Amino acid sequence: MMTARVTAALAAGYLLVLGLQPRAAEEPGTPLYAEHCASCHSASLRGSAHGATLRGKPFIDKWRDQTASALLSYNLENMPPGTAHTLSADEHGELVRYLIARNADELDGSTLLASVADMAVPNMAPVGSDNSQAIEFSGAGAVMDMARNAGQFENRSVDNLARVTPQDLMAPPPGDWLHWRRTADGQGHSPLQTINRSNAAQLGLRWSVAMHRGSNQGTPLVRDGVMFLTHPNNKIQALNAASGDLIWEYQYDFPTDSKLLGGPTRNIAIYDHRLFMTTYDAALVAIDARTGKQLWRTVKADYKQAFTHSAGPIIAHGVVVSGINGCELFTEDGCFITGHDPNTGEEIWRTSTLALPGTPEYATWGDIPADRRGGGDTWIAGTYDVELDRVIYGTSQPKPWAAVSRGMTTEDAALYTNSTLALDPLTGEIAWHFQHVPGETIDMEVGFERILASSNDTPVVMTVGKDGILWKLDRRDGSYLDLLETMPQNIFDVDRASGELRYRVDIARAGIGDTFTACPGIYGGHNWQSATFDQAAQVLYLPLHQLCSDMTPREVDLGPGGGGYGADVATYPMPGKEDRVGKLVAVDVAAMKPLWEVEQAALFLSGALTTDGGLLFIGDLDRTFQAMDTETGATLWSTRLPAPAHGYPITYEAGGQQFVAVQTGIGVFRALTAVLFPEIYQPADGQGLFVFGLMTP
Repeated sequence: MMTARVTAALAAGYLLVLGLQPRAAEEPGTPLYAEHCASCHSASLRGSAHGATLRGKPFIDKWRDQTASALLSYNLENMPPGTAHTLSADEHGELVRYLIARNADELDGSTLLASVADMAVPNMAPVGSDNSQAIEFSGAGAVMDMARNAGQFENRSVDNLARVTPQDLMAPPPGDWLHWRRTADGQGHSPLQTINRSNAAQLGLRWSVAMHRGSNQGTPLVRDGVMFLTHPNNKIQALNAASGDLIWEYQYDFPTDSKLLGGPTRNIAIYDHRLFMTTYDAALVAIDARTGKQLWRTVKADYKQAFTHSAGPIIAHGVVVSGINGCELFTEDGCFITGHDPNTGEEIWRTSTLALPGTPEYATWGDIPADRRGGGDTWIAGTYDVELDRVIYGTSQPKPWAAVSRGMTTEDAALYTNSTLALDPLTGEIAWHFQHVPGETIDMEVGFERILASSNDTPVVMTVGKDGILWKLDRRDGSYLDLLETMPQNIFDVDRASGELRYRVDIARAGIGDTFTACPGIYGGHNWQSATFDQAAQVLYLPLHQLCSDMTPREVDLGPGGGGYGADVATYPMPGKEDRVGKLVAVDVAAMKPLWEVEQAALFLSGALTTDGGLLFIGDLDRTFQAMDTETGATLWSTRLPAPAHGYPITYEAGGQQFVAVQTGIGVFRALTAVLFPEIYQPADGQGLFVFGLMTP
């Protein structure tokens, strides 16, 4: 039996026999970190909303005066969250040495650095032992890479694919799914009704396909019987939407350290014969929808400054419009939204989501310099108001999360964070803005879907933040119309008449190290799992998480290039809802009042989808995908999937039949749910697409 460690000559020789080149030497611990840690803490160790920063001041301040053995003990007990037992002590020791090595320049003279040579790791050779003549055998990984890419499949083309016209985008054919939420207004509702209340029980699996590992939060598009499936890992496949046969595959080549949070790619856009995708390394690409060949690539920002994408572009007035993420670190550029030419990739305009010098809004950040302002990310794709020719986007909170950590107070509004922005699609000019939560201080962002509709003969835009507050604005000018608290919250005093929110006093006054409770917490309430709206019925169907969080603001490096999230967070079920954390509520948006609600033990983890067949489709953490009656919330059909449902379900027609598709594969969110709900089986993998249709009797 071959041992895990072999000579360099043997490893290289084995790879050459396979026709592969030996891998370049990696820093010890790099593969382990990439596989088990990077999805939450990022490949660059800068941290994320799901994991603390592991490099720089926050890490140094916490660990410099502790021993390497203490860090090892902490990781052995807690990391990865909910699955610490899956790594050996040997592997944990290698990860600790990796973290210390990445911070060595700033740890000079520290207890942590001095103690690494004496770190005692069970069943592990002494740290100082001489293994210079041996290397970690990478052959098994290389063989797996070869197996993943083996095969003789060659991309084919779709020569008869109907081009997507501006008229198609304004009013998609009923059987197509051409936008992130089917229509430009973001309603997530389909007019299809072949599958309906009377026959939903006859649904069955028609085809499925495995997908790339990662946070599987995507949305397939369907045009003319062809599905364009967006995978984690910046990968797109074209498939026969009736049978699942693969037509072509496109894989974008990105730097490994550019991926954030397990790599969700929530949507792509289609226009003419082109698909448009935003990439992990802060670029925008166009792909020929018929062949899968890349047509052009435009770099929007430097990914090494933390810029990246989680949401894709939309098409508005013939312009490719997209936002950006990674704005927790301070840069000269800050966060922004751009418009690009679909034919050439040329940037037409760029609009900052952080108020610029020389504008009245600039003063809402107090004395904070322009290059020390963070946040304003766009985590979710925008929507397009065809009637008023406006692009509508939601922005996230300022960063660091807590006002005190960024040298501000909750009285500093920090525009245009936590706002709804209406932009001219041809120029990027801001037509109007509405800030939902000025001076945000809990990661209680309102940066999710913007649903455009007509209510009481008024054109409106609706959105919901992590606080569970449903907002209704006049989309002609952004003026406030109404709000509804869709779940209990203890964060704000709310004046429904004016739309004004004021923080609870202890939250507003919290200093560094002061812990406070927020219900709902930083995972919601509402999150990226989008609502759906039935215009005819005037009902919005909204998935919610009944979770709370304790937050403790921390000191953050506020110097050039500093920034970050700056808080410790503990999340737990809302008191009294421990066995009913998943909630789905139907809201009459004309009257702004709930009609019915469903509570269950498992979180709803997919977006919601409604149809003219009177059905609502949604999936959850417990691997259930179900069809509910939109009038009552009663379950009419359900099935058990291999892994928790994720992404945004769609319905479409192909080959004369109606289908419903949903993705699985929980990705980075499992770092939370595996700890909070250990009684629910949550496979670490299982990424796939599952397509259902009516079964022949």
